[in-house]
Amino acid sequence: MCLAIPGRIVRLLDEDGSYAVVDVSGVRRTINIGLLREDGIKPDDWVLIHVGFAMSKISDEQAMDQLRLLEMLGEASLAVEEVRGYGFGEESEQQEEVDHRRE
Repeated sequence: MCLAIPGRIVRLLDEDGSYAVVDVSGVRRTINIGLLREDGIKPDDWVLIHVGFAMSKISDEQAMDQLRLLEMLGEASLAVEEVRGYGFGEESEQQEEVDHRRE
């Protein structure tokens, strides 16, 4: 199944606005936000993520609704597992080590 997963921007990683660290239910990964450069993405914004790319900016309310829907459908844990596979560069590798230690 193809999911668009809501994630909260934690921090921007580069000046040209291509990459950011996002938090999805406690899992942090580096994603590509290049498609949303013109939307003025900043920390604490919510985005819908698909295969490691932010596809659209969404409101807090839309993000909460989407997370509730994933939970109701029993897809929340699958969404988190999908996010674990995302990542661009060093940030993700470091976070994978932290995630592995938590398990």
